[in-house]
Amino acid sequence: MHFASDNTSGVPDAILDALRAANTGFAMGYGADRHMDALRDRIRALFEAPAAEVFLVATGSAANALACASYCPPWGAIYCHKLAHIEVDECSAPEFFTGGAKLTHVDGQDGKIDVGALARVLAQSGKGVVHHVQPGMVSLTNLTECGTRYSVSEIAALADISHSHGLPVHLDGARFANALVAEGCSPAEMTWRAGVDVLCLGGTKNGLMGVEAVVFFDPAQAWEFQLRRKRGGHLPSKHRYLSAQMLAWLEEDLWLDLARHANTMAERLETGLTGHADIAYPRGGNMLFATWPRAGHERLQAAGAEYYLWPDHATWEDPDPIGARLVTSWSTTKDHVDRFLTTLAGQNALASGAALG
Repeated sequence: MHFASDNTSGVPDAILDALRAANTGFAMGYGADRHMDALRDRIRALFEAPAAEVFLVATGSAANALACASYCPPWGAIYCHKLAHIEVDECSAPEFFTGGAKLTHVDGQDGKIDVGALARVLAQSGKGVVHHVQPGMVSLTNLTECGTRYSVSEIAALADISHSHGLPVHLDGARFANALVAEGCSPAEMTWRAGVDVLCLGGTKNGLMGVEAVVFFDPAQAWEFQLRRKRGGHLPSKHRYLSAQMLAWLEEDLWLDLARHANTMAERLETGLTGHADIAYPRGGNMLFATWPRAGHERLQAAGAEYYLWPDHATWEDPDPIGARLVTSWSTTKDHVDRFLTTLAGQNALASGAALG
């Protein structure tokens, strides 16, 4: 019953097999390996973007921070939601790698930037006034930190406003695959066709050992990113172990199958929580935020269930109700979900599991 994060899951056999295969013989380093050549072609085909430039790093924080730094100057503002991952979970890495850019919050419900709020903020940005931070870029997170999902039309509307002010759009896609299969659209439709300029395509939360791709739909920024990646210490020498992972992940739509399974398990969890917990946000993929009575929490803890408290400043000793973030992964099973639900409800596991189907 591991629902703390999709980071806690292991790695599918297909990925491990690809690593074993890549481990034979010799390969050029720093991204000059044949796996990277094939991966670049694969991503360009998947996203219908033949001119896109693709680079790999090992962490999502590096991907986001370096991508933002490639567009936003030190005196610039990166407009994001106050709950965006780059704001709450990256220890000021974007500010560090940009050399001082300011993360500027834009309001919106359920972790999503509101179109009207963005328009107002950009209209009052103080562009051209030397005393003010200058508009730099807009950053979206999909899935959001609240587990909600930007639709294609929402991304397009936000990108239209951003571009009308001359600002590029960054998409933090740590759970991009989960958002994509839930939205039922193509990779191109959720990115460059909607106005996204640079995508951080997350693989680690969806089965990879540790690989994130930064996809520049505007190749003009690619050289600066390469320099920043090297200078920042994020260009691995034995690069083939990154590219071989992601190539196998994308083959035969494995990445989508893994995400679809995680979303299905989250849907099962959400259905079972009805009547036993309150759900805070609309589920956009594989993440839920819920509250339930302390008695259920104590049963779950005694049974070994793992999840993060929510809000994250809460403690195990806080009074009723207990709030938690629940995240399913590619390796979550029906049994994991059903045991969690029956323990929370204090029901007979066999009978309740049979009822769930």
